[in-house]
Amino acid sequence: MHIEHIALWTRDLERLRAFYQTHFGATAGPRYESASRPFASYFLTFTTGARLELMHTAGVEPAGNGHFAVSTGSREAVDRLTAELRRAGVPIVGEPRTTGDGYYESVVADPDGNLVEITV
Repeated sequence: MHIEHIALWTRDLERLRAFYQTHFGATAGPRYESASRPFASYFLTFTTGARLELMHTAGVEPAGNGHFAVSTGSREAVDRLTAELRRAGVPIVGEPRTTGDGYYESVVADPDGNLVEITV
């Protein structure tokens, strides 16, 4: 078994789609619009095949999540992406470091405040 996708609620579907496409190389599928209720979503696919669903429902406040992690492949890539995101004005919640359980990571907040761990 594996995780098929992770889903995030958002107040601004296009802004969040653009964030993950620009900074994490995700490819967005077509925008889905429900014919029976005020719901829209995108599935974003990363180069590894992992998928992220971004969801919006008019009048509903997003519930949020804990975090999700994106693997970059190296410590240098973690540092490079963290620096790129900092230059873009993205909030850096946790600077690059080795955690107590041995992960090298930084943590950023996407435009909705969802936490994204950038790991090796």
